[in-house]
Amino acid sequence: MEGSPIPVLTVPTAPYEDQRPTGGGGLRRPTGLFEGQRNYLPNFIQSVLSSIDLRDRQGCTMVVGSDGRYFSRTATEIVVQMAAANGIGRLIIGQNGILSTPAVSCIIRKIKAAGGIILTASHCPGGPGGEFGVKFNVANGGPAPDVVSDKIYQISKTIEEYAICPDLRIDLSRLGRQEFDLENKFKPFRVEIVDPVDIYLNLLRNIFDFNAIKSLLTGPSQLKIRVDAMHGVMGPYVRKVLCDELGAPANSAINCVPLEDFGGQHPDPNLTYATTLLEAMKGGEYGFGAAFDADGDRYMILGQNGFFVSPSDSLAIIAANLSCIPYFRQMGVRGFGRSMPTSTALDRVAKSMKVPVYETPAGWRFFSNLMDSGRCSLCGEESFGTGSDHLREKDGLWAVLVWLSIIAARKQSVEEIVRDHWAKYGRHYYCRFDYEGLEPKATYYIMRDLEALVTDKSFIGQQFAVGSHIYSIAKTDSFEYVDPVDGTVTKKQGLRIIFSDASRLIFRLSSSSGVRATIRLYAESYERDPSGHDQEPQAVLSPLIAIALKISQIHERTGRRGPTVIT
Repeated sequence: MEGSPIPVLTVPTAPYEDQRPTGGGGLRRPTGLFEGQRNYLPNFIQSVLSSIDLRDRQGCTMVVGSDGRYFSRTATEIVVQMAAANGIGRLIIGQNGILSTPAVSCIIRKIKAAGGIILTASHCPGGPGGEFGVKFNVANGGPAPDVVSDKIYQISKTIEEYAICPDLRIDLSRLGRQEFDLENKFKPFRVEIVDPVDIYLNLLRNIFDFNAIKSLLTGPSQLKIRVDAMHGVMGPYVRKVLCDELGAPANSAINCVPLEDFGGQHPDPNLTYATTLLEAMKGGEYGFGAAFDADGDRYMILGQNGFFVSPSDSLAIIAANLSCIPYFRQMGVRGFGRSMPTSTALDRVAKSMKVPVYETPAGWRFFSNLMDSGRCSLCGEESFGTGSDHLREKDGLWAVLVWLSIIAARKQSVEEIVRDHWAKYGRHYYCRFDYEGLEPKATYYIMRDLEALVTDKSFIGQQFAVGSHIYSIAKTDSFEYVDPVDGTVTKKQGLRIIFSDASRLIFRLSSSSGVRATIRLYAESYERDPSGHDQEPQAVLSPLIAIALKISQIHERTGRRGPTVIT
C-alpha cells in the first residue's frame, strides 16, 4: 500500500456531442480520436461511471478488460485512475489488461460485480490508424440496455468535470492484489490482477464433457484441428483450453500472441479476412478449423477442405444437437433467440423441438433480457455470434467447444453433420452484403425513401420477374420489437420484404463506428429438396439481389459498384 494518500483531482472539461453509445453501451471511434482529442476518453468513462447510482457505485466491484489493441494500456490506466476517484472499491483486471468479452461477462456474474468496462472495438482493425472502443456491461454480465446507454449519452452532453487520481499506478503484469490509500477515502482502493482464463475455464468445465472432447483431440485417430486467434485476445484462451487442457497439439493453434495491431490484419473471423485459416483448411490436412475475432465473442467454423459453416446454419445445428452437451441435458431447453436479420433456419429446429423462438433486433442486450427471465437458452446472430444462458454475451470459444462436442458424440465430420441437417430441415441459402464507409446523410435518405416504398400498401402483391424466377411480395414492414419481458418497444430496426415462397430481403442501417455508416443487405431463400443443396449461395440468391438493387437504387445513389460479401 502507498505510504501517503494519493490525491483525488477534479478536472474541468467540456462535452463532446458524438459520444452516444451504440447498441449495448459501447462507443467505437477511430483510435486517433481517443488518443488525440483532449479528454475524449475521460469524458466517456466519467459518463459511464456517473450512470451508476451513487449508492451502488460507492465501494462496489467492477471488472476491466481489453482485447489488447493499441491504446489499451493507456486507456486501462485511465479507467483505473478514474474508478478509484469515483468511489469504486475494487477492480478485477486481467493480467496485462487482457480479458475476452465472454470472460468479462463470466467474472461479473461469478463475483456479482456491479458491471464491467471492456476496451475493445470488436472485429475492427487495431493500431494507430485503426479503431478503439469502450463497452459497458451491466451487473447481469451483458451489454448495457438502451435505457442505460441513453443515460450515459445524456450525461456526456452536459459533463463539466471528471474525477481522477493521476498519480495512481498499477502493475498489470503482477498477479494478485494491490492496495492504495486515497485522499478522503475511508477504505483502501483495491486492484486484483487475475489470470485471464482461469475463472472462465472453470465455467466451461461445468458445461462440457471435457473427457469426450479430449478423446476426440488426442490418440492415434485424433481429429486434427486448426484454430486461428488472429492475434487478438483469444491466444491465451486457445492455448490454455484447447491445447493444455484438452490435449490438442501446440501447433494446432496459430496467431496466438495478442498484438496491438493484430499483425496488420482485420481481426474478423469470416471468409473475407480469415484467409490464412481458410488456405490451411483447403489443404485437407485438418478436419476442423475455427477463427475468433479480436475480443473473442465471434467465431467461424470450417470443415475439411475449407467447408464453410454459415453462422445461421451453425446456430441451427447447435440448437438441434444440444443434447450432446451435459449442461443442456441438465438444464433443459426453454427457448431460442435470433436477431431479425439472421436466417430462419433456427425457426425450423425450434418448431420440431416444440420450443419458442424469439426474433429480436440486432444486439445482444435483447437476448440478455430473455435469458434473465428464463425464456431463452440459446441465441445467435448472423454476424458470427452465438451464445447461451451460461453468460450474457456471445461466446466464440464456447461455440467451438459445442461443435467439438457434437463431432465427438455423432462421430461425423463437419460436412457430414451439416449435410445431414440440411437433409432433415432443408437448406437456407443466405448472404449478407455490406456497403461500408458511406456518408451518414446519404444512407439516411436511401433508407427513408426505401421505407416509404416498401411500407406502402400498394407494394404488397407486386411481382418481380428475374429470368425464370417470379417473386411475389407477401409481407413488408419496418421491423419493431416489443420485449416480452418488460414491454419496451424498439422501432425502425430494419426493412423486411417477405415473398410468398418465404424468401426474404432485409435492409438495415448500421453506424457502429459513429463516423461513417453501413447499409447491410440480407438475402435468404429456402430449398427443401436435397437435390438442390449443392448450389452456390450467391447464384441461388442472385435474383433476390437483383430485386434489392432495383428497388433501392443503392449503386446509383452511393456510386458503389458492389458491396463486401460477408456471409
